[in-house]
Amino acid sequence: MKTAVRSHIGRVRQLNEDRAWVGTTPGGLTAAAVADGMGGHNAGDVASTLAVDSLSKSLSAWEGVISAFEAEEKLKAIVLAANAAVFEAASTHPQYHNMGTTVVVALLDEREGLIGHIGDSRAYRIRGGAIEQLTDDHTLVNELARSGQLSREEAANHPRRNVLTRALGTDADVSVDLQRIDMLPGDRLLICSDGLSALVDKALILDTMNTEGVTLDQRADRLIALALTAGGDDNVTVALIEYEAGTGTRDGGTS
Repeated sequence: MKTAVRSHIGRVRQLNEDRAWVGTTPGGLTAAAVADGMGGHNAGDVASTLAVDSLSKSLSAWEGVISAFEAEEKLKAIVLAANAAVFEAASTHPQYHNMGTTVVVALLDEREGLIGHIGDSRAYRIRGGAIEQLTDDHTLVNELARSGQLSREEAANHPRRNVLTRALGTDADVSVDLQRIDMLPGDRLLICSDGLSALVDKALILDTMNTEGVTLDQRADRLIALALTAGGDDNVTVALIEYEAGTGTRDGGTS
């Protein structure tokens, strides 16, 4: 597994409230997390930092495999621990009242992966020249689109498309979407904040992920550049994982 991570403040915002991390467990699993903070007075920055710090600490200490059912409950507990850390800080510091963050966390080996998700940051899998969105946005407009009250085109341009129906840290308890995926040689996993997904068409993302002769770091840089070219009106963050048979896992760092 190869990894890369990038984050950029964008062209408009005064503060980067996104956080990301990629690393490995003691047993050699590849782990990644992306969080996009929300809240006034820099609270979004605090929320995403607390969340990723909690997740990275827990994932770095992960023991065992991910194939057993117990691993799903363990990953859920890790996300809920991050939720508790953010909620406690928001509850005890008035300036952080009601802060929260999105989160996508992934844990992979060379056969399968687990993904935990809250909010509208996304995970995509690129396989065989196609891109598949693995997560489902927890937003008001997505709920309306799923119920048939809005078309997908209307949802994409709706003035309240950024209103979340679920976030990490805003309540004492939260529901975590969990899913198990398979991994094949040549697969690439993209985890990103909506600073990429809301501005850059999936076809452009796919072209960048499929371009031959490009390193994973260069792909990450190009994705950031695409978001900036499209206006860069939000922070933008990407974490990439590429499964190449015969290669070892390396740590891609923190952003």
